[in-house]
Amino acid sequence: MIAFNRRCLLTAAGVHVAAATLRSADAAQPSIGFGFGTYGMKSLKTAEAIRACAEIGYDGVEFALMDGWPTAPELLAKSERTEIRRQLRDLGLCVPSLLHSLPCLRSDQQHTENLERLKRAVELAHDLAPEKPPVVQSIVAGKTDRWEPSKQRLVDQLADWAEVGRASQTVVCFKPHAAHAVHTPERALWGHDQIASPWLKIVYDYSHFLLEGLSLAESLKQLLPITAYVQIKDSRGTPAKHEYLLPGDGETDYAELVSILKDAGYGGFVNVEVSSHVHRKPGYDPVGTAKLCYERLAPLFESTGGKCQRDA
Repeated sequence: MIAFNRRCLLTAAGVHVAAATLRSADAAQPSIGFGFGTYGMKSLKTAEAIRACAEIGYDGVEFALMDGWPTAPELLAKSERTEIRRQLRDLGLCVPSLLHSLPCLRSDQQHTENLERLKRAVELAHDLAPEKPPVVQSIVAGKTDRWEPSKQRLVDQLADWAEVGRASQTVVCFKPHAAHAVHTPERALWGHDQIASPWLKIVYDYSHFLLEGLSLAESLKQLLPITAYVQIKDSRGTPAKHEYLLPGDGETDYAELVSILKDAGYGGFVNVEVSSHVHRKPGYDPVGTAKLCYERLAPLFESTGGKCQRDA
């Protein structure tokens, strides 16, 4: 039995008037979805992870595609992809993003191999949600202090990502990351502007900017014009020595984050990412963690529509 939660309110008997009010509000204010990622659910079968996210109340689920996770594209036959799509549809869940690891600034051979992996990822995106393919995202890696000699090569490689996105009609995102080559809004904006493709966007994750000593409001407002997706977790420390935490275990003001998104008319997803700093600890409980994050953060999304945006 699915637990009583904010997503179920829209399907419960006797809420037709409330649903109509929400639909009217949605015409003026895009809804913000709230999701959870299977990066923090590696030990679960895919069907179990999807069901858990639905029962807890999330609007969407982000699938991790890296080696060792059950949704790595190489492991999913056509029939399995069809079954995942059916389950998502039956439970009313979106799949807003696919999380991959395709670091740039490595060897030319590695870049070529990563482009092939990216192509397989965008193919999976269309198999899982052909009506609205999820974004495919990755960090770019590299080193902060090697920016000048490496930035043109990074742009060239990101341009290849953008071309894969254009050819497949899929948005591909890179994520600014503490201590990496792209570690500030300015570098993210510069790289994006060099390519100027509608198929290349960024993922905003404040945990990395916090480590760099940057303001949430300023960094988010800078990057919103090129942001396709938002991930959340907490962090503490410095770029050189840090720890990533569950959202709510640090100092990030998530009410401020959601308020800025709402005021800006953001209509995408906000997704909980459970870092390996957390999910590799002994005794880690993926479902319990997903429930805890939902309890902490779901109230912030109750006025944002909170629905699967299949027609957005």
